[in-house]
Amino acid sequence: MTFRRMAFHEIAFRRMAFCEMTFRRMAFHEIAFRRMAICQITFRKMAEDCSEGICFMDYTGDGRGALYICATPIGNLEDITLRTLRILKEADLIAAEDTRNSIRLLNHYGIRTPLTAYHEFNKYEKAEELVRLMRGGKNVALITDAGTPCISDPGEVLARMAAENGIAVSSLPGPSACIAALTLSRLSTRRFAFEAFLPSEKTDKKERRRVLDSLRNETRTIVLYEAPHHLKKTLAELSEILGASRRITLCRELTKIHEEILTGSIGSVLLQYETEEPRGEYVLVVEGKPVREVEEEMQAVWKDLSPEEHVRHYLEQGMAEKDAMKAAAKDRGISRRELYRILKT
Repeated sequence: MTFRRMAFHEIAFRRMAFCEMTFRRMAFHEIAFRRMAICQITFRKMAEDCSEGICFMDYTGDGRGALYICATPIGNLEDITLRTLRILKEADLIAAEDTRNSIRLLNHYGIRTPLTAYHEFNKYEKAEELVRLMRGGKNVALITDAGTPCISDPGEVLARMAAENGIAVSSLPGPSACIAALTLSRLSTRRFAFEAFLPSEKTDKKERRRVLDSLRNETRTIVLYEAPHHLKKTLAELSEILGASRRITLCRELTKIHEEILTGSIGSVLLQYETEEPRGEYVLVVEGKPVREVEEEMQAVWKDLSPEEHVRHYLEQGMAEKDAMKAAAKDRGISRRELYRILKT
């Protein structure tokens, strides 16, 4: 009798467990079905809105508009993404660096979205105005004359101000003269330093010199932009600071009909332009200084000091003895153990 009761209870518990699992599954499916129904209603509503001229980009969640950073062609009008074309058509307003220049692109693709000028000389006041519009629900597409906005461009002010005011900011990847030039340079592209246009010699000669001097021991590949009427001067300065033998690639009129890629040493390129007048916009890609060369130069500086003086130099800066020896050994290109042995002999 006892065993029968035990068997009965075991069967009962199993059935209870099975029923509990079944109800849980039913409850899960009911929640899933409810969620599916909500999604279907939402998508149906969005589809109805789109048929009435309201686009998907209006759904930002809180009634505010958004800022779309749109990359545009740097020369060839075909170098634009389908997504960028759609956003430019659907936006309420396009903020352009030069409306006269941008209208050609928009006309080419039949885009009739209103334009407003946003450039270096009105970037702060205009950014405030555009932020007010976006907070009121308007969607703004930001474009520059060529390439990706916000890269060495006044658009960075608008993007920052929009984000600080809680406005969604989305970047639409696309053309960039810097990246295009790097891929054509035949130089190392693993690490690079983008300097864009150097400071003007007329307005800030001291800052220009400071930037150039900072590149003297730069080990990464260097990317610069330059206008044709400043090219010779810039090449001469690079030759003086980096050396005439440093390798360089000049990319002229990228993606345009007269695109030209010129490679060689800084000295040889400079020599070529003594008899040839520069034309078009340039991207300069310059080889970085070899790491080993930088290390050897640093070691040569420290070799003027004795090992004792070298360690004392760091001790006087407040370093612990162990850290001072480690730093001195690194400077001299030897191990800490070897430095310790030298000091003890």
